This record gives sequence, C-alpha cells and structure tokens, in this order.
Amino acid sequence: MMNNRQAYFNYHIEDKFVAGIVLLGTEVKSIRDSKLSFNDAFCLFDDGELWVRGLYIAEYSHGTSNNHIAVHDRKLLLNKRELKKLQLKLKDKGYTIVPLKVFFTDKGFVKVEIGLARGKKLHDKRETIKNRDVEKQIKRFLG
Repeated sequence: MMNNRQAYFNYHIEDKFVAGIVLLGTEVKSIRDSKLSFNDAFCLFDDGELWVRGLYIAEYSHGTSNNHIAVHDRKLLLNKRELKKLQLKLKDKGYTIVPLKVFFTDKGFVKVEIGLARGKKLHDKRETIKNRDVEKQIKRFLG
C-alpha cells in the first residue's frame, strides 16, 4: 500500500472514494515492487469518464519490448452515481480530486482511493505542522 502523504498536507479531504484502475500487466508488477510516485498526480473528467494524470509507475525491470510507458493517463472505474456526485462537486470553486492511496484487495486487484479535496491556505499548512510537532512531543514525553 502506497500513500500520498503530500495530499493530506496540501488539501482538506472532504470525501473519499475507492475506484478501480485500468492497468497493464507490467504496471501491476511495478506496483507490487512499490515503484510508484504520486508527485503531481491529479484526477480529471474527460467525456464523462474519470482519469488519473501524472501518476508515475516505473517501467518493470524485467519487462520486454511490451513494457509500459511510465507516465500516462489511466482510467478510473467508478459507478455512475459516484461519477455524477464528483462532477457536481467539481463545479464548485476550489475543489479537485486527488489520488490518496494505491492498494491491493484480497483478490489481488489494484484499487485507488481518491479524495474530493479543497486546497489549504498557507496558515492552514502552518497549523498542520504545529499540530504534528505537538503530537510528536507528547508521544516522546509519554513513551
């Protein structure tokens, strides 16, 4: 399981959804090897479908000429009700959809947890840093 820690720092996550993702075989193998990066990854709607853009999955080290491209748009799989809910929320100013986590299910499927997010202001980020430091000090003091 790989988490997008930067998303929690830069955004207020208001709602979360679990979506399937369309991948190639070598992409799945690279994810199993934890060769994944969320830098600059975001989700967008194109023709009523939800896509994740900027998600970096490294080329598989033992791949042949059939290896995948490291960064390309990948389709996310949600039901129509969830897609409509996200599209309505995106029309409000300041909302975006960011990938939060990539994980494997018990059956071996790759899933992506996405979050409906609103960007934090600078003072909110400072507050987050301050709260994190206070929690570290409390843990250090107690145990």
